[in-house]
Amino acid sequence: MSDTTSDAAQDDKPSGPSLGFAQQYVKDLSFESPQAPKIFMAQLAQPDVNVDFNVSSSHVEKDIHEVILEIEIKATANDEVMFIAELSYGALVQITGAEDDVKKRILMIEAPRHLFPFARAILAEAIRDGGFPPLLLNPIDFQGFFQQNQENA
Repeated sequence: MSDTTSDAAQDDKPSGPSLGFAQQYVKDLSFESPQAPKIFMAQLAQPDVNVDFNVSSSHVEKDIHEVILEIEIKATANDEVMFIAELSYGALVQITGAEDDVKKRILMIEAPRHLFPFARAILAEAIRDGGFPPLLLNPIDFQGFFQQNQENA
């Protein structure tokens, strides 16, 4: 009977790393339309939209890390800045049972992949509230970004 109990107890233990999100939050949000209202009066060509992003993480305590997804969008038309939107969207992430290399991949790939849809919605709403059509960002390849940064390091 003790063998059955120990087997059941072993089945309850996680077999690999676990990931949990304790909190998600807007750390910084900025929207500006420096040419307003003039920009709304002009007939503009299709805007040129430039999107830059970055991911960073820092250790907070024990198994808790802060992950920040930063996205900057700049839209221009006819050499006029239509708008600039910047967002730093963060999360407190708890990771247990992971080796350092796995933990780094979780923090730099899986965590921002989870944060991205929320950040995209916040930016779309800010842009819409700024008087422009909402912009739906294409998904970001965080794994490719991570690999590229590893090769450049």
